[in-house]
Amino acid sequence: MSLKHIKSTSRMRGLCLRLLVPMVKATRICCKWTRSGSEGSGLPPAPLGARILTDPDCTFQHNMWDHVKWSEEDEENAKQKAMENSTERIPIEEQGKFDREACKYWDSFYAVHKNKFFKDRNWLLREFPELLPGGAEDDGLVPRSCSREHEEEQQALVSTGTQGQAADGENFCLHAPADAIDFPGKQAAFRILEVGCGAGNSVFPIITSMRGTRTFLYCCDFSPRAVQLVKEHPSYNPSLCHAFVHDVCKEDAPFPFPPLSLDVILLVFVVSSIHPARMQGVVNQLTQFLKPGGMFLFRDYGRYDLSQLRFKKGCCLSENFYSRGDGTCVYFFTKEEVRHLFSNAGLEEIQNLEDRRLQVNRREKVTMRRVWMQSKFRKPS
Repeated sequence: MSLKHIKSTSRMRGLCLRLLVPMVKATRICCKWTRSGSEGSGLPPAPLGARILTDPDCTFQHNMWDHVKWSEEDEENAKQKAMENSTERIPIEEQGKFDREACKYWDSFYAVHKNKFFKDRNWLLREFPELLPGGAEDDGLVPRSCSREHEEEQQALVSTGTQGQAADGENFCLHAPADAIDFPGKQAAFRILEVGCGAGNSVFPIITSMRGTRTFLYCCDFSPRAVQLVKEHPSYNPSLCHAFVHDVCKEDAPFPFPPLSLDVILLVFVVSSIHPARMQGVVNQLTQFLKPGGMFLFRDYGRYDLSQLRFKKGCCLSENFYSRGDGTCVYFFTKEEVRHLFSNAGLEEIQNLEDRRLQVNRREKVTMRRVWMQSKFRKPS
């Protein structure tokens, strides 16, 4: 390359940089970035994202804005739409099938969509560091349960144990200590259960992150097709994960692990699909499988989310509970309802947030107000 060509190239690069700098400055003033700690602390972004819209003229520069404030008018309009679409409800005599045949509706859903409908939840470890051993301590949230206390509690329950069933069909004492029976993942130092795993959109991001950590993942769904999709995934590994068909609404349905054996239970967009009358029983039952100090990690739909406001009249089953066109159901929570649900199961609140975001379709110039709930509750040590 000639000296003349090198000088020419250098001048072009300098020109490009001078043109680019004003554009960067113009973009950065459209939003501010928040952090969970002080400036320069090296801590991760604040919970629920950190992109804050400060200039409405910049709305369409990003696909999503975090921590969006609603005006009183926004709140009233949303409330009015929800009231309007719930005035005409599905007849009482027809409502029972949506609860009785929920498995059929979700199985049909996965037969049609397979694993193409939902995206992988690669954000999970960012919002829920507790999914990895030591994640809670690293985040300054929760100390893990004392292993000696855990062992003593297990031993105390043996004498009052009832009979359950392991994954291979053998009976075991429901309250027997974990080291007294054989079950998948017995040798793991850290155990996670995801309820309502679907096609594995949480499962495989977790598996990727937990390799080499002596962690074992259980995942269940009451749709046999969904569980089969998980098992057919190229990343599924029985030495790291055990997928099984299970309906958490059936109190007598056995789990493939004993009580007091789980460190984390993950509930992501699953409790909302359960009939409101059954929700408390499900949380109560799952709680007995957590170790003392174990965590529930919860994310689901919030009250007045766009998807609630889009329902037509005649889709409402009960207050804030709807049936979609494919027969699957969805409930929309408030912070108070989430707190009540887990506190009634004897759990301690660690985090209970309402996640309000502005989702943007930049091509169509359309904005959509999304509302989700994100919570963490701990079983007392």
